[in-house]
Amino acid sequence: MAHKSELIASDIDGYLKAQEEKSLLRFITCGSVDDGKSTLIGRLLYESKLIFEDQLSALEADSKKMGTQGDKLDFALLVDGLASEREQGITIDVAYRFFSTEKRKFIVADTPGHEQYTRNMATGASTADLAIILIDARKGILTQTRRHSFIVSRLGIENVVLAVNKMDLVEYSQQVFSDIEIAYRAFAKELGGIEHITAIPMSALEGDNIIERSKAMGWYNGPVLLEHLETVAVRDAAQAKAFRMPVQWVNRPNLDFRGFSGFISSGTVKPGDAIKVLPSAKESTVARIVTMDGDLDEAVAGQSVTLTLEDEIDISRGDMICAAGAPAEVANQFETTILWMADEPMYPGRPYLLKTGTSTVNATITRPKYRIDVNTLSHDAAHELALNEVGVCNISLDRAIPFDPYQDNRETGGFILIDKMTNSTVGMGMIHFALRRSSNVHWQALDVERSTRASIKGQKPVVLWFTGLSGSGKSTIANIVDRKLIALNAHTMLLDGDNVRHGLNKDLGFTDADRVENIRRVAEVAKLMTDAGLITLVSFISPFRAERRLARDLVGDGEFIEVFVDTPLEVAEARDRKGLYKKARAGQIKNFTGIDSPYEAPENAEIRIETTEISAEAAADEIIRQLTLRGIVAS
Repeated sequence: MAHKSELIASDIDGYLKAQEEKSLLRFITCGSVDDGKSTLIGRLLYESKLIFEDQLSALEADSKKMGTQGDKLDFALLVDGLASEREQGITIDVAYRFFSTEKRKFIVADTPGHEQYTRNMATGASTADLAIILIDARKGILTQTRRHSFIVSRLGIENVVLAVNKMDLVEYSQQVFSDIEIAYRAFAKELGGIEHITAIPMSALEGDNIIERSKAMGWYNGPVLLEHLETVAVRDAAQAKAFRMPVQWVNRPNLDFRGFSGFISSGTVKPGDAIKVLPSAKESTVARIVTMDGDLDEAVAGQSVTLTLEDEIDISRGDMICAAGAPAEVANQFETTILWMADEPMYPGRPYLLKTGTSTVNATITRPKYRIDVNTLSHDAAHELALNEVGVCNISLDRAIPFDPYQDNRETGGFILIDKMTNSTVGMGMIHFALRRSSNVHWQALDVERSTRASIKGQKPVVLWFTGLSGSGKSTIANIVDRKLIALNAHTMLLDGDNVRHGLNKDLGFTDADRVENIRRVAEVAKLMTDAGLITLVSFISPFRAERRLARDLVGDGEFIEVFVDTPLEVAEARDRKGLYKKARAGQIKNFTGIDSPYEAPENAEIRIETTEISAEAAADEIIRQLTLRGIVAS
């Protein structure tokens, strides 16, 4: 008789072919800590291995003789291995595990249940067709259960398995199971979005209702877990939708070939199909569908291809090729739902990068319309979003992008937010719809350009941004610089932090969120003043690098000069002419920069002034000298 390894080797081609022909189900396991996710995944992986071995009918007899104790030992080692990965932090990022049975192949997203890793659960759920929500039968529905269910519902996962685990620890009580199922279905009904719930009582450790029906729960008549996973109907929604292909790169190896490569996110495409390229709205017809294995007669969602077109159209990375008869929308302002995934809160007005498909654009988030309480589903007022909080916010981009509402197309309606300073992902979101102002408000062309306004003043417009601690001498130095510029016949405007808070920003306090908005408004005003051709001096503490970066990005290259008035905290506090530090130390002023709110010093300021070494007058002279060297003002 052939050895098992020889049988597997001889049948490998047939096995791989069979795997290709099986349907694929992507699912995620969700729930709170210690609900049994590792045990359940371990059980599925272990049992699916046995199922595959049973399919090889010619196995040696001794290879099939796996004693009960051996089964339990191997299973325990597998579960211990999964748990060990968690303890070592290996699964802090999403771990995707593959297994297969006779009827279907599966990819399961394995993420920790800890609250701080909710971001990882959301990442795994974003591509899932089904979610297994685990509940410890002893504990019932917990906050993390509700949070994960909320995310599942908002991400468009319509199929949920309510896995009431550890039934062996409640003596397989039908009443316990029934109470949990009734409570969860009531919560899911309030959530909306979850179309199909299959509740299964189980014990992942003992194997009850995982692969085989439990003898201890004869009162349960529904499917066991694997049976349900193998037979649940999953709509091939992506292929049924209109054609969308975000362009990843323009492929032009020679003058005779120009193709546009990308991953088809939805729909199908054939040679001869009419297409529209967004956001330009130029139209053409598909000439060829090119792959490494030759041309295709048709390409479908999930394939990476290169399209050639009948017409020469200007297309770049980030554009989207759509079905001409059913194109995506184009806008630069949206209402969205955002799940915040960073330890540092989301501050309205702070600039982020938004990435959707192959497009990356600058984005600014407004103050949340409301924050959603995942326990009560109430809409609560909020100034910002903290880690794992969900809120509905408007978002504004620096240019229009093609999109579909998330409920219509998960691939083209979802996005992530990236911190511009650290390049780390800080949030994920779903587009609801474009705001009317996105299409109703247009840029008005003006006859007099900013260059004309500057030329008649005989100067180059620039923003001189003075930053430093309270008491560092910013306002004093800026005031002297302003006076010296006027003496040189320069046209200037000085925006001082205290003065602006008496008018434009009098509605803002001193929380981190309000400080961000304070600087955002002033940066926009400074930009308008450079449009007028002015040399604009801005004297604000502006404690955060991100907002100073926002102000820099608003104006042209060479039109932003950061002046770091570098004064040690102890020196600034010793001056304390306004008595602010004394009040802050006494607890009378909250969120005071340098005391209980951070100051992020510039890393590469164009001008650095050390006030412990030179006087304010000398500092102003040095700034004028630097402006002269840069050609901002005449000597």
